[in-house]
Amino acid sequence: MAAARSRKRRLAELTVDEFLASGFDSESESESEGAPEAETQPARGAARSPDGPSGPPSASRHKGYASEHKDQLSRLKLRDPEFYKFLQENDQSLLNFSDSDSSEDEGQQPHSLPEMLEPGPLCLVQEASEEGDEDEDGVSRGLKGKKRDSAPVTLAMVERWKHASKHLTPRLFHEIVQALRAAVATAQGDQEGVEASKFQVTDSAVFNALVSFCIRDLLGCLQKLLFGKAPKGSSRVQQPSSSPLWGKLRLDVKAYLGSVIQLVACVAETTVAAALLQHVGNSVPYFLTFPRQCRMLLKRMVTLWSTGEETLRVLAFLVLTRVCRHKKDTFLSPVLKQMYITYVRNCKFTSPSALPLIGFMQRTLTELLALDTGAAYQHAFLYIRQLAVHLRNAMTTRRKETYQSVYNWQFVHCLRLWCHVLSTVCPSEALQPLIYPLSQVVIGCIKLVPTARYYPLRMHCVRALTLLSERTGVFIPVLPFILEVFQQVDFNRRPGRMSSKPINFAVVLKLSKVNLQEKAYRDGLLEQLYDLTLEYLHSQAHTIAFPELALPAVLQLKSFLRECKVANYCRQMRQLLEKVQENADHICSRRQKASFGVSSQQAVDAWEKQTREEGTPLTKYYSQWRKLRDREIQLEISGKERLEDLDFPEIKRQKLGDKKDEDRVEFKDLFDLDSDEDDTMDFSERGTPGSSGAQQRAEDEDEDGSSSSGEVSHLEDGGPDAEAGLVPLELWLLAQGPEDELQDLQLSEED
Repeated sequence: MAAARSRKRRLAELTVDEFLASGFDSESESESEGAPEAETQPARGAARSPDGPSGPPSASRHKGYASEHKDQLSRLKLRDPEFYKFLQENDQSLLNFSDSDSSEDEGQQPHSLPEMLEPGPLCLVQEASEEGDEDEDGVSRGLKGKKRDSAPVTLAMVERWKHASKHLTPRLFHEIVQALRAAVATAQGDQEGVEASKFQVTDSAVFNALVSFCIRDLLGCLQKLLFGKAPKGSSRVQQPSSSPLWGKLRLDVKAYLGSVIQLVACVAETTVAAALLQHVGNSVPYFLTFPRQCRMLLKRMVTLWSTGEETLRVLAFLVLTRVCRHKKDTFLSPVLKQMYITYVRNCKFTSPSALPLIGFMQRTLTELLALDTGAAYQHAFLYIRQLAVHLRNAMTTRRKETYQSVYNWQFVHCLRLWCHVLSTVCPSEALQPLIYPLSQVVIGCIKLVPTARYYPLRMHCVRALTLLSERTGVFIPVLPFILEVFQQVDFNRRPGRMSSKPINFAVVLKLSKVNLQEKAYRDGLLEQLYDLTLEYLHSQAHTIAFPELALPAVLQLKSFLRECKVANYCRQMRQLLEKVQENADHICSRRQKASFGVSSQQAVDAWEKQTREEGTPLTKYYSQWRKLRDREIQLEISGKERLEDLDFPEIKRQKLGDKKDEDRVEFKDLFDLDSDEDDTMDFSERGTPGSSGAQQRAEDEDEDGSSSSGEVSHLEDGGPDAEAGLVPLELWLLAQGPEDELQDLQLSEED
């Protein structure tokens, strides 16, 4: 019977889980099936449906409820006499009632809902409140989609708000926020938002004045309203939620911040966007109060950090840094992930104009990773492992597709990023274990396809390893990958073709077969080898083992100088060899005076530190060379030629036709000495003096014949040609000489 009673309980007494477990049978069906059982339960009640087979409910059941209530009151008198006495004194009607009170409404029809609901008191209060208040989602509290009568905003209204904002009130702030929302909706072309706004902004002058007022003055007035005057000498950021007026201003501040984010997204002019970002940076404490708005802001700032103009990128990064410093646990990890993905996406293509942007992204992302080494380790471990997986797949499958997954700009820039991170954050106990796996990934990338076409990629990897070894103090065998190129390339081989421009190894990963035959390839390759060897040996110039470390380089350079026949190449490498040997002699002379043993690590470290501070011959030479080299790199990045600013004499080559014309003008009078003889002879070859073309050209150049006249008078006065008895025709043929031939001169950079 107990199970039957539990099945016949009223729906109102069932929980959600019990209702779903019992099925969807109606109360009338349950009542018709178990009417006799329901009559035995007056305390629990029965189904009230008049359509049931048992007919209308009886009054005895309702009396059962009343009697049960009376029993509860009697027990209350025993358990809590004081409360029962209080009821007797204040509300006697609760204690004195009859069992028939509950059956007064018997026979009445059940209540049915009307088709149209009348507005209740709460709805009337909401409609009478100020329009435009926002709920938690930033949506108007009024009816959504209802068109309102919008009041146009004028310049006079903006000026009035500006003067009144000196004594800002919550109501005035609400009106300004609503006007700003209308302006942003108009700028975005949001017709629904414009129709639902309290104000309307259609004039561009009004829009500019309103936005300028909000950016420049409104935040300071709001700060004054919330906190009054800031205490002197307090650098601590005050939380807006600590103000007693925050409850009244919270929704309006939230709507204002949302409008500012939308405004940043739709503003195109750089100066206006820069002013907005500065305003956003000052508003960071307010954004931190609203997590949803803060996430929207961070997403927009990451976009500007990666694609905006230079000034906007810097300001967006400052906003990201300020937010992440205050909310490391909440926002730092998602921001780092989003910034890394954006960095990889923007590194797909590399050009001289894109290199500054990529370098900026590397440095700024490194700065954010340095805020929390624990979070930096998690991200670095994950993404370095991802790079290692790509490299392993390429080494095992050895297909063109897997090679391309490693030999691309995104992979190379990721390697350089993590080398830059580990070298900047060092020393760090958290990131120290990642140095070895990262260096192994870079070395594996070099060894994957060790051919001449991928020498530029090798140069990028060598630079990354050199930076990692120098900053962390960990020895990485980089020098063999540089010296190997000297053995693989024949620098004495005559180039197959000439090239007009040098190869910029900074923006190249792979060379074509045509590039390998050019003279510019060997020139650029030798220059890269010179730079990389000098950079790596400079990073080890202060170490006590430098003579032994530099010995392979010294032997390879001497071998190169013996075999190479190109004077320009030999001159560069001979200078490098002299500096390396000079530095090795310097280290040898210093360590001969040392009084400690090799096993004393502390003494060796102190000796190397002192040597670094005093300087070595190689470090001094490197500092001078680095200044000149940086200047050349800047010129290359800016798209200019290296020698553009040098004042070289300009070589003007004359055309063949111009040279012939000048010769004819020079001997014009000479041809006219015996015009009668010239007329009797027919010279049809190459424009003789009797031809009309030569005469016409001579007449056209008559003003330039003064020098020729002088030469003719010299002949008439008995010059050497006249004494030889040469006739004018013979003189002319002698002056013409053989036919001119134009040859292309191949000038090399050595000339």
